[in-house]
Amino acid sequence: MKLFKRCISSISFILLLAFSTSVSCNKHSGSNKLPDYKFFNLNQQGWKSKRVTQFVNDINYTATEVPIQYYLLKNNQSNYAKVDSLYQKNIRERIIEIEFLHANQSDLLLKDYTKRSYENAVKYMAFTIEKDFTVVTSSNDTIPCSGVNFERNFKVAPFKRVLLYFNDINPNDNIKLIYQDQLFGNGIIKFNLTDSPLKV
Repeated sequence: MKLFKRCISSISFILLLAFSTSVSCNKHSGSNKLPDYKFFNLNQQGWKSKRVTQFVNDINYTATEVPIQYYLLKNNQSNYAKVDSLYQKNIRERIIEIEFLHANQSDLLLKDYTKRSYENAVKYMAFTIEKDFTVVTSSNDTIPCSGVNFERNFKVAPFKRVLLYFNDINPNDNIKLIYQDQLFGNGIIKFNLTDSPLKV
């Protein structure tokens, strides 16, 4: 009987040790996850911006704030004075790039995922999807999306990408992007974009 009690107490100790080790390992691995950044480089100038990814029903939704300076420079490459002037005029604008990528790299605009014809899914992404996005600022303002640009890649890349435009946001505010997914039917998805793009 004494041997049985010693075995039980030893087994209990081993189980307790194994449980506490697994819990501490799980906490440790989660805290070591490094942030993901996207780099925007043009004309020997660069910015880095934090990427926020949500994975829902085999779809990666990745949101990244596009630096306004990069966007303006991309469209006015030879005129730096104009870029500076435009930046001052557009300092309250935000551009967010969102990418949709299936875990199997399947074409997400197929009827299997959207319950729409391919043509209607393309039209939705090109025009209607802007109604599904809002931004909530750290000042508690809710800003609707004012425009969208669907970057067609004609099946060369496995992801779909749209640029979202938002107006009248305090440049010092952090933002949270809220997506009410009407295209793939995955509900409300939130992206905390707490870090502004940094010049590198």
